Amino acid sequence: MFFDFLGFLAHGLMPLPWWGYVVVALVFTHVTIACVTIFLHRAQAHRALDLHPAVSHFFRFWLWLTTGMVTKEWVAIHRKHHARVETPDDPHSPQTRGIGTVFWRGSELYRAEAKVADTIEKYGRGTPDDWIERNVYSRHSWQGVGLMLMVNFMLFGALGVTIWAVQMLWIPVTAAGVINGIGHYWGYRNFASADASKNIVPWGILIGGEELHNNHHAYGTSAKLSSKWYEFDLGWAYIRTLEMLGLAQVRKVAPTLKVSASHKAIPDAATLHAIIANRYEVATAYARTLKATCASELARLRERATRGDFDKVPSKTRLKRWLSGDTASALREHEHAVIARAMEKSRALSTIYAMRQELNVLWERSTESSEQLLARLQDWCQRAESSGIVPLAQFSLQLKRYA
Repeated sequence: MFFDFLGFLAHGLMPLPWWGYVVVALVFTHVTIACVTIFLHRAQAHRALDLHPAVSHFFRFWLWLTTGMVTKEWVAIHRKHHARVETPDDPHSPQTRGIGTVFWRGSELYRAEAKVADTIEKYGRGTPDDWIERNVYSRHSWQGVGLMLMVNFMLFGALGVTIWAVQMLWIPVTAAGVINGIGHYWGYRNFASADASKNIVPWGILIGGEELHNNHHAYGTSAKLSSKWYEFDLGWAYIRTLEMLGLAQVRKVAPTLKVSASHKAIPDAATLHAIIANRYEVATAYARTLKATCASELARLRERATRGDFDKVPSKTRLKRWLSGDTASALREHEHAVIARAMEKSRALSTIYAMRQELNVLWERSTESSEQLLARLQDWCQRAESSGIVPLAQFSLQLKRYA
């Protein structure tokens, strides 16, 4: 009898081989990741999809068991992050607080912001407010993780406690540390969004698609986080499965840029709408189209530069960052001076830069009417096509094919 009790303490009601405990830990933590990305992030914070009440409540229940996070708090903090991104008011920006602070102390930043009543009230609206949320999930948030500890121990014994510890660390490390920290510090960018967001890797599997963080900041209300053909969003695969089962309804995904077979003589309202909706794609296409022209101008300036002026000619890296208009890779003050001197010596570079800035106006002038913006676009295309810069004229013709 005594040895049976010791066996229960060691292995619980479900003894497993060593690899079985690893599988259980991975499955439990992955379900938590799915709950965070599908329910908290895409459905609640951004309203990108609607979930069947049964699915929605399972996600809430599981998060209560495995994280102790309150839906309204998580949603409010995340919405504030988007509203105040990369500013001192951003709850967890490594650009203002340092990568070390956000990576290692991300959960502390979350708990601190959760105590700010104004944040919760202003940004937490529209989240569940039923009886069980008010009286169980919100009021007794940490009792859930205590219950999870008891369940793990009963099922798997002492190793169940280890599995529970992994569960408790999983979200603070992956969400608070990796996504909020590394996702705004290291990786690649598809879109020149007005923040420092990065795609960590193109395969969103381990963190359910949240690895594609730059794509998300570019199109925040999209239920799908992958953008390029080589990117994979596992969370989106789960959402599509739920949708096919009638358990979810997608409300919005990132727009797809359509290109008609022939261009119009002059851009119309549909062209303007396509450009604004796909502004990051347009900015990327502009940089790609004019890259060769800028490179040839750069080579010409270097050939003409004296030895003492060689460092005053912008490098290819500087030119690429300048051309893309990527605020996350903003040029330093002395680099702006180098670019300015280069533009003084090159009409092509100065024209390309001026036209790039004017293009930004189309999606930044929110106070102008559609008619005013359309007039700006038509004038822009006319000047681009008469600029004498062949790639710029070609880009304008391509722009008029957008639909």
